[in-house]
Amino acid sequence: MRGNGILEIHDLHASIQGEKILKGINLILKKGEVHALMGRNGSGKSTLAKVIMGHPDYEVTSGTITLDGQNILEMEPWKRARLGVFMSFQYPQAVPGLQVGNFLRKSVQAIRGENAPNAREFRKELNACMEKLDVDKKFLGRYVNDGFSGGEKKRLEILQLMLLQPQIAILDETDSGLDIDALRTVSTGINASVDNAACLIITHYQRILDHVNPNFVHVLIDGKIVATDGPELATKLEERGYDWLEEGASE
Repeated sequence: MRGNGILEIHDLHASIQGEKILKGINLILKKGEVHALMGRNGSGKSTLAKVIMGHPDYEVTSGTITLDGQNILEMEPWKRARLGVFMSFQYPQAVPGLQVGNFLRKSVQAIRGENAPNAREFRKELNACMEKLDVDKKFLGRYVNDGFSGGEKKRLEILQLMLLQPQIAILDETDSGLDIDALRTVSTGINASVDNAACLIITHYQRILDHVNPNFVHVLIDGKIVATDGPELATKLEERGYDWLEEGASE
């Protein structure tokens, strides 16, 4: 049974192959909130996303991550997904031979469990979501991400988000490689999902935040969140870059 959708990260430290990446992350995501996480390449943004989702290559050396009070660090990734954690990948993998329509139907059944819609309801939901994302019905007969353009891959990621109805949505550079029309379309899907989820958008650029208005913007430098503010922080970063925040990272 789904809870209130509150993800709490406390003093999280994580490493990969002995190299420390996250160095004390504190963050609380609540249902209905949009958080943007910004920072240079290598600052630890994608690492944080993968650790939340349970990527086996990363070792959590200290700290906690809880969803509605449940410790998810001991859970396998599929259990986190069943609990309501969703991650949109920066580089989605192709799965030749697996049709998009079958993939989406089986995914909804696996994740939503007893709350999954019947066949008729699923088709209705699917058609409504595809219409919002301007996705052609021929899309369903193609193989997952096989030969997809960058925009098609990102549309499929957001289509999954809309259908799976998670509590926590982690979107890792969903805006990368999108033209302005595709960006608007993808943002529509994100906005349609926010009321029932907490959303963490990892991005380098302000442009997606012009379409998905964040409640909070966080800056990650060298594995630590060194600044948190409202949408104006993203504007400031666009104008000034990250140099003025380096001192906070070294304290």
